[in-house]
Amino acid sequence: MILAAEKGDITTIIGGIAPNWGPFGTLGNEARIMIEVVMAVAILLCLGIAIWGAAKQRIGATAMRDTFSAEQGKGLIVAGLTGVFIIGSLGTLFTIVYGMAV
Repeated sequence: MILAAEKGDITTIIGGIAPNWGPFGTLGNEARIMIEVVMAVAILLCLGIAIWGAAKQRIGATAMRDTFSAEQGKGLIVAGLTGVFIIGSLGTLFTIVYGMAV
């Protein structure tokens, strides 16, 4: 049996959102950590927006019978999840653009 938390290292948790450093490999360790923290906070903010949109859609559609609120909730869900996707892809996009420029 392989446990997911067997290593107990923070890189296991943030390894998925930390960018592949490619062209930015010369950055210092502190700068890398700051970029990872900013990306993690931005992803949490986008997930919070998506959760808020889901709650707004659910409450607007059932309890209040407010279709406008339900539509706003759908927009917030899409915006939040799109933000998560874009932020998660930034490292890959920067590496591709840098590779094309070289």
